[in-house]
Amino acid sequence: MERAVRVAEQALIEFEIAVETFRVEVDNFSRLHHQKLGPMYARLDELDARIAEARAARTGDPEDLRRAQEARAAVMPMPGVDELFHDWIDSDGLSSEAEAMLTGRPVQPPKRVRPGEEARRLYRELARKAHPDLAREEDERKRREEFITRVNAAYARGDEALLRELSAEWEAGPAPAEERLSESEELYARLEWLAERKDMLSALARELEESAIGAMLRMAPDDPDRLLEEIAEQLLAQVSERENELAELVQ
Repeated sequence: MERAVRVAEQALIEFEIAVETFRVEVDNFSRLHHQKLGPMYARLDELDARIAEARAARTGDPEDLRRAQEARAAVMPMPGVDELFHDWIDSDGLSSEAEAMLTGRPVQPPKRVRPGEEARRLYRELARKAHPDLAREEDERKRREEFITRVNAAYARGDEALLRELSAEWEAGPAPAEERLSESEELYARLEWLAERKDMLSALARELEESAIGAMLRMAPDDPDRLLEEIAEQLLAQVSERENELAELVQ
């Protein structure tokens, strides 16, 4: 029974590492998708509204007028200053990205979609050593949860240097207490908890995979950056078509 529990613990940790890695990739890809392609989508919506309005002005048809109103209503309004610079203002004032936008200086290019291979290796090693699921005592679980939260944050940023520091910190920390022999009831309860945890992670994995961003990542799992470039090229072509169509209508 003890061996079954340990095998289940390790399997769960490996599964959680995979889910967390995919969650980081989805979050980062979503942010970059919005940052790089958001203005193009907004431009397309604005052009669609202008085309519909120009067509309605030319024909006067009630149906064209209705479509123009719907197209205009679909255009996202310009965000306010607070909304525009949300998360860009801290105790030190404007971030470098926000300041660059206001002063006209080039904004730093977006970071890579996914952490590098070395960051992934360091994260996997730390997760296997320090995972809270390996704790038996509540105090040890809390210590591990606080530590792994810092590990997850460093991994999400792809911060290899910080992950190395955290690895050294864990190695220098208190040695884990020797585990006492568990009673059968405790082992059964542990297996039950591990099964529930796996069900929860499976549901999270399905939610990530079925999301729009998750589906896009599955289209190009090895090169999501290139996928962004391809979508940008398609959107630019659509913008050009809409601009030509609008120019013909307003002549």
